[in-house]
Amino acid sequence: MTTGLSLHIGLNEVDPARYEGWAGTLVACENDAHDMARLARAAGFEPTVLLTPDGTVSQVTAALGEAAARLGSGDILLFTYSGHGGQVPDDSGADDEPDALDETLVLYDRQFLDDEVQQAFRAFADDVRIVALLDCCHSGSSIEIPGGTDDGSGRYLPEPQQRQLYERDRGFFDELRRSLAEDGSADGAPDALLVSACQDNQVASDGPVNGAFTEALLRVWDDGAFQGGYRDFHRSIQRGLPPTQSPNLYLTGSPDPEFLAQRPFTV
Repeated sequence: MTTGLSLHIGLNEVDPARYEGWAGTLVACENDAHDMARLARAAGFEPTVLLTPDGTVSQVTAALGEAAARLGSGDILLFTYSGHGGQVPDDSGADDEPDALDETLVLYDRQFLDDEVQQAFRAFADDVRIVALLDCCHSGSSIEIPGGTDDGSGRYLPEPQQRQLYERDRGFFDELRRSLAEDGSADGAPDALLVSACQDNQVASDGPVNGAFTEALLRVWDDGAFQGGYRDFHRSIQRGLPPTQSPNLYLTGSPDPEFLAQRPFTV
């Protein structure tokens, strides 16, 4: 009997005391987390939901650690995140980032490096199926707003705040990367399937009820009526969004091809 655990994070704002006065207010991220938890529960997962003030680094890593302790070969983890995304310059000299930038999840108390996400995923047993769905931007200062303006609905950490926070936290992130490298967590990549809401030069849009990506995903899933594998699922979501937002499917490590061909959210 396989086990499915899921973790759903939705942040409608961050702690302005940790982000130099910036709260990053959004509308639909908590709704996304609730709706993805309902989808997961109906598919046979045991969901955990962390909303705005509970979306801290310590609580996210603790929830992932608990899941890693419970899941074994053949089980599945579903990880969903709705909130802001960002980037931090990687001055470590490592060649794991072609653009010399670490992508981040903008959690309530600080930015969470993609290297930290991989470290958490690497703690899972071999052959645990890992699916991550990220309704956020990963563009940072490289973002290009369609039409040259921002209507405030983009899920990204703006460049001025990004630069200010990096200058403040550079020493912390340098030490964090050294720590990850020393314990071997920066080497290799866990086997996982990840879908992000947009390309690096696009904006992941917030919305009145759901984020644009999550809204399209739920529409395609159609309460479980969808048939097909993960690649078909990604393409169907992509067709349901305007060309200004094209979700990106990518693999880390070497996920089993049979897993990729499964109907999404199969426990």
